[in-house]
Amino acid sequence: MSIRQEFDAWATDGRDKGMEDRHWHTAKHALARMPVEPGDTILDLGTGSGYAVRALRETKGAGRTYGLDGSPEMARNARSYTDSLDSGYVVGDFDDLPFADNSVDHVWTMEAFYYAKDPHSTLREVARVLKPGGTFYCAVNYYEENVHSHHWQDNIAVEMTRWTRDQYRAAFREAGLYVAAQDHIGDFDVEIPDEDAFPYEGFDTRADMVERYRELGTLLTVGVAH
Repeated sequence: MSIRQEFDAWATDGRDKGMEDRHWHTAKHALARMPVEPGDTILDLGTGSGYAVRALRETKGAGRTYGLDGSPEMARNARSYTDSLDSGYVVGDFDDLPFADNSVDHVWTMEAFYYAKDPHSTLREVARVLKPGGTFYCAVNYYEENVHSHHWQDNIAVEMTRWTRDQYRAAFREAGLYVAAQDHIGDFDVEIPDEDAFPYEGFDTRADMVERYRELGTLLTVGVAH
């Protein structure tokens, strides 16, 4: 199954809003860190419901915002959730971004980068479209150190890339992006029950669930264009 087919089905079933609710737990903290100034141009890769660019417009006064997704249904849904004339939603490929060189101030992606067919090519494209000094905020929950995410590949037909923290840093640098920061953002919104409730929601022990959400959470890697 292609990415388009997979996520068209998700959008049709309303799962875009479910993803927004779950991702927001950590995305809100990462978005707050972005050095967005009023009028800046923002690109969101794998926009889903478009929540990230809506948030940046509302909280930081972002200017022109673009949400790119490989799923036409996702892009259609995202467009229906905003009435801003300065927000555009396009169907596109991560490896061939439909934007001019040095045309974007900041790029954001949450739980989407690992779907790229060629993540190295995607990083080169991000570096190409960013203005000098522009930032790339890349947030993922599916990564090597998060052992609790490894089984996710079994639940989806689309091939995903599972990199380590160091592989993210090396790939950013190879693409010409200076790694300005990398850390974990814990999810403190998910409620974790007492020990006697386990096994619970796929976790054998409470310690496993604490590690997954509070400690490992979302891996955020921040790159800056030269």
